[in-house]
Amino acid sequence: MPSLKDLRNRIGSVKATRKITKAMQMVAAAKLRRAQEAATAARPYAQRMDRVLANLNKRANRAGASPLLVGTGKDATHLLIVMTAERGLCGGFNSNIGRLARGDAARLTREGKTVKLLCVGRKGADLLRRDYGRQIVDRVDLKGVKQVAFANAHDIAKKVLALFEAGAFDVATLYFSEFKSVIAQKPTAQQLIPVKLPEAVGANGAAKAEAVYEYEPEENEILSYLLPRNVAAQIFRGLLENAASEQGARMSAMDSATRNAGDMIDRLTLRYNRQRQANITKELIEIISGAEAL
Repeated sequence: MPSLKDLRNRIGSVKATRKITKAMQMVAAAKLRRAQEAATAARPYAQRMDRVLANLNKRANRAGASPLLVGTGKDATHLLIVMTAERGLCGGFNSNIGRLARGDAARLTREGKTVKLLCVGRKGADLLRRDYGRQIVDRVDLKGVKQVAFANAHDIAKKVLALFEAGAFDVATLYFSEFKSVIAQKPTAQQLIPVKLPEAVGANGAAKAEAVYEYEPEENEILSYLLPRNVAAQIFRGLLENAASEQGARMSAMDSATRNAGDMIDRLTLRYNRQRQANITKELIEIISGAEAL
């Protein structure tokens, strides 16, 4: 049975931990608003980019289309771009993304495909290193980045495009967590290369008519410029979604940790008081017994 001093020390350590988790919760709440606004603002741009590419694709000459649009004609090698956080203490945020990527990697391996991994963030590399350490071709460290910018996404896109031009893979899929709310983040897999373009659908389920545009220069030339930029835009959107999801998950996790610490302090305090009362009662009994013996 622990002594009163041990219980006092444990209560003090849990109180110190509760202060830390409460402070982390407040910091995450302060960062969440800015990250959520950035993620929400990036969604219309990425969606509009897809619509522009879809419109260009309908009118472009398929014979000279970019491999970023039509692919290499093979489906043998897959590159999984797994984006996670640099730090932990954010609940299941990192593990959920890693679980989705690990499941897809296992499925592709069973189908006889070659799987390669590009990890953005330390936690993703740590999660996948044991099972797929040899398949990790590169790792991007964002530890020193306080606020994600388009330049960070552009650097990652250059690595991906360089690998694609070198023939290192046929299909690239981006893994990130889409921000829904503070308590809900959805792990998402989005095919990046060849790009999957949306099909415009009307209210009756039929294909929706798009406005007719005249392009100068021709569609294929515009696509050759927009497709690499689209890769960077989609990666940037994924980074922003991840940033908001990470802060939301950390805020929820630290809130739960703070409440659990409070419950533990209550239980330890009750145990401390009971043991203290038992010690006092024992001492009184010894004093009374000694007095009666005299």
